[in-house]
Amino acid sequence: MIKQINKTVTDEGIQQKARYANRPAFSREEAENAIRHVLKKIDQKLPRFTEQFPAPCTTNLCYEATENLEWTPGFWTGMLWLAYEVTGDMKYRKVAEIQLASYQERIEQRIMTDTHDLGFLYTLSCMAAYKLTGNQEARTIALKAADLLLERFHEKAGIIQAWGDLTNPKQRGRMIIDCNMNLSLLYWTSFESGDPKYKQAAYQHILQALNYIVREDASTFHTYYMNPESGEPIKGDTHQGFSDESCWSRGQAWGMYGFPLSYLYTKDEQLLSVSKKLTHYFLNRLPEDDVCYWDLIFTEGEEERDSSAAAIAACGLLEMVKQLPVLDEDRRYYEHAAIKIISSLSKQYVSSEDDAEEGVLLHSVYNKNFSHGVDESCMWGDYFYFEALVRMTKNWTLYW
Repeated sequence: MIKQINKTVTDEGIQQKARYANRPAFSREEAENAIRHVLKKIDQKLPRFTEQFPAPCTTNLCYEATENLEWTPGFWTGMLWLAYEVTGDMKYRKVAEIQLASYQERIEQRIMTDTHDLGFLYTLSCMAAYKLTGNQEARTIALKAADLLLERFHEKAGIIQAWGDLTNPKQRGRMIIDCNMNLSLLYWTSFESGDPKYKQAAYQHILQALNYIVREDASTFHTYYMNPESGEPIKGDTHQGFSDESCWSRGQAWGMYGFPLSYLYTKDEQLLSVSKKLTHYFLNRLPEDDVCYWDLIFTEGEEERDSSAAAIAACGLLEMVKQLPVLDEDRRYYEHAAIKIISSLSKQYVSSEDDAEEGVLLHSVYNKNFSHGVDESCMWGDYFYFEALVRMTKNWTLYW
């Protein structure tokens, strides 16, 4: 059983504390107005995306319609559940419940389920449905998804394989930072089923992410390879970052949010501690408007921003504010940083009300290395921006 290795992760601290010393001027009314804009964008898409789902990112600012095949449908269903929560309007719940059948079909027929993203898919659709409405069918579907996710656990390496068939030599033994967010499905399943094996696998994985994906300077690899037979570490590299040695912004944001989620379920203090160090690394590399470039190696210039990474980071910051002791010296800086990010997104990065701009957040980057979804909207950016706004306006209960 992996517990911890002798590894020191540097804490840079917040280098410009004055930047976050005072609460930014972003009122509840501004947050509620921003939510109304999100709801308008959802309403525009609702007729097209009841039986089908938006593609992961826009093309020329429009979402193409797809079946439930990609790793991103859960973000759309999750937005519907958020919309139902904040409005009480049954039209959002009705569509979200219609979509449950496609999640059931996907898991029962194993349609493109060779992925750790089962967490993203089923947490925001079926787990959320059960938590909000007590839907027993949704609970059953989510539990089945957890079983498939658990199949991806390599016991000797202590990791959940990210992508591909478990025998695929190119993918075998690869973990990625994104998986930090997918573990909630396993923690929840242990609670619901009474079987500790799901939580044990999730806990082993998050410790290996701490041990190997997190670098000593508190930056992160996007991906890391382990030997599934021996459990030995092999190497870290990137798939979507600028280089193997740089720090992909969205990956750092997944760490900032994912480690506190595992702390919530395990109460292992080292997970909250490392999240603080990742957070400081992230905040210290933000440009003047507090919205990160697509890789943290860039702090100024003409490279694209990634508004989706900024939205994820804001949610992670607000989650840490909930979990840290009231007297923690960094807590208020995190809260102020989150508000500054959300304020900047709402004032400079949101779409117009024009139907031609179907996303909520503009200026996201899906995969710069493949010139895919560059300076577009993406479903996870839209979802996490909405979640951040909901967090600011109510005492929100996690779907994760």
